[in-house]
Amino acid sequence: MSKIKIVLVLLLCFGLYKGYVAFTNFEIGVSNKVAELEEIAEIEKQEEVVALLMYLGDPLKLTEHLLVKNEEKCSGMKKIAEETSYAFYQCAVVDAVLTGGKIIKVNKKLKVF
Repeated sequence: MSKIKIVLVLLLCFGLYKGYVAFTNFEIGVSNKVAELEEIAEIEKQEEVVALLMYLGDPLKLTEHLLVKNEEKCSGMKKIAEETSYAFYQCAVVDAVLTGGKIIKVNKKLKVF
């Protein structure tokens, strides 16, 4: 009888796991679809986001910007970029114009870290 209970508990755990995975994949799929639709419709929105900024030139001039999920990810990317390039990199919270999950224009640096 105990083998049947163990099998049932394992099946219940597997079912809960599959339900969790299905729910999270649905959320990810929906957010990706929203980003695709925003990009197609060219909807611009202004937000405060974390960005990796690249500066070039003698008077430093902002040439590239990349939207990053969080400060830790940005710091890691900055370290790798500085090891492989001669440009000046900076992680910052910026006020930027976004379209489809990409930074179109940086309006203002709010916090540098």
